[in-house]
Amino acid sequence: MSSQDKKTDGDKSFDASVNDVKKVLLESGIEVKPLYTREDMQDSEADQSIPGQYPFTRGIHPEMYRKRPFTIRQYAGFASPEETNKRFKFLIENGQTGLNVAFDLPTQCGFDSDDSRTLGEVGRVGMSVDTLDDFEIAFDGIDLDKITVSLTINGAAIVLMAMYFALAEKRGYDVKMLRGTAQNDILKEFIGRGTWIFPVDSSVKLVVDTVEYCANHVPKYSPVSVCGYHIRESGANPVQEMAYAFCIAKAYTDETLKRGVDIDEFASRLSFNFDIYGNLFEQIAKFRGGRRLWAKIIREDYNAKNDKSSWMRMIAGGGGGGLTKEQPENNIIRSAYYALISALSGTQTMALCSYDEAYTIPTEKAAELSLRTMQILIHEMGICDTVDPLGGSYYVEALTDRFETEIQEEMKTVEALGGIVEAVASGKIQEKVSHQAYDREKGIQTGEIPKVGVNMFQKDEDPKPVEFHPYNVDAANYQIEKLQRIKNDRNGEKVQSCLEKLREDCLQNVNLMPTVIEAVKAYVSVGEIIQVMKDVYGEYEEPIFF
Repeated sequence: MSSQDKKTDGDKSFDASVNDVKKVLLESGIEVKPLYTREDMQDSEADQSIPGQYPFTRGIHPEMYRKRPFTIRQYAGFASPEETNKRFKFLIENGQTGLNVAFDLPTQCGFDSDDSRTLGEVGRVGMSVDTLDDFEIAFDGIDLDKITVSLTINGAAIVLMAMYFALAEKRGYDVKMLRGTAQNDILKEFIGRGTWIFPVDSSVKLVVDTVEYCANHVPKYSPVSVCGYHIRESGANPVQEMAYAFCIAKAYTDETLKRGVDIDEFASRLSFNFDIYGNLFEQIAKFRGGRRLWAKIIREDYNAKNDKSSWMRMIAGGGGGGLTKEQPENNIIRSAYYALISALSGTQTMALCSYDEAYTIPTEKAAELSLRTMQILIHEMGICDTVDPLGGSYYVEALTDRFETEIQEEMKTVEALGGIVEAVASGKIQEKVSHQAYDREKGIQTGEIPKVGVNMFQKDEDPKPVEFHPYNVDAANYQIEKLQRIKNDRNGEKVQSCLEKLREDCLQNVNLMPTVIEAVKAYVSVGEIIQVMKDVYGEYEEPIFF
């Protein structure tokens, strides 16, 4: 140990004074010491951690952004496929390197635009999709070999994935080389956003159908992006965000293995979507500790042989839960810090929330500002110059170690509840997260949790006018008319044949992916396909707690 690492009398006087220092607790419940030294890393794996080498604490690639910057993939989708296509092309022309597709609520919940239950919701928030025709319009003029596409869809994911594969085939792409991602994480929907359709067991079965199919037929495509993001936005703390996501990923993995698919045939294509808001160092450490833990889970628990199977590939950008309607320009600064956190955490893809997302769908100007924020980070800030620049920091490494331990302990808590599938089906996880969300909001309102512009540094001024994304009634009516026209013009006998085959396959409990692909090629609609599945599987009824 060098003289610099030894404690001096000055150190002792520092130690004596820290008792008077204010106690700092992170949102995860971890206490932060006033000072970290080498002694805090005595049992750490930090000194042996090399980027690109197991367990990948410092990043999954040896050169990380020095070789290639993170993919920029902004979330976009508006009203009609025609409008969405325009926004896609705007983003690509301005330097975006991937697409992240937002679907409207009817599409996410498996309803067609002409269903009476969708009145007022068609294309309101996200793109409306009824048939393959809508995908053909939305991706017109976009090279799927050059732009990877992420589909943010869950309950109806098997249908939208089938449309994407059918579109690629129709346009002459080799689907074995097709890259992209589907969110397709239904368990987090039960915990967070709520766009579930079928009971839990049947929902998991459909996810595994897509994983198995992609392993055999679309091997470069990522069929599931396990989404801790929405769990965090729903009230989970950073430790729970990672722990619940890992438990969910393990559940999908276990069910896929039961079908005889080898771990190394699909694990490398699982990915994660994580949230960023709150304490800068807490966020960075949760990703570094989580990446190390996930690598160990896949290698040690599942005996994966391929290092790529152990990669925690992730998309991580700003969290909407950190943005505020009050003083919305502050969100520009918040988002810049979120982007910095994401890059310092070693993300593969970044999707940065726009400053106006606290109250509306992002305007074109707001989306451009987020895009420029990420581009400035890449080209001006030196963030790509070296790998894991915070590696070796006493504080960061100690916090990384602590997060690995805390995530493991939270996963054991879930197992004690019967595993994540049982805990979700019973509503226990939802209940816990909801209570935490209530407590957090109460803390912000009372000022216990500081929020600049909300409960501190407020200004007495008239609210500034904000630009809202208008509901396009004409676009909604056009979408309905287009769907009715397609239903009249398509081959009715072929449609009925596809639906009968789908019903039979549901009853036989076989993989539905091939049948759904054939159905969408015949322009069978999202609602028609989902209704057949509902007839066989039933629908989920959310448990109510008092």
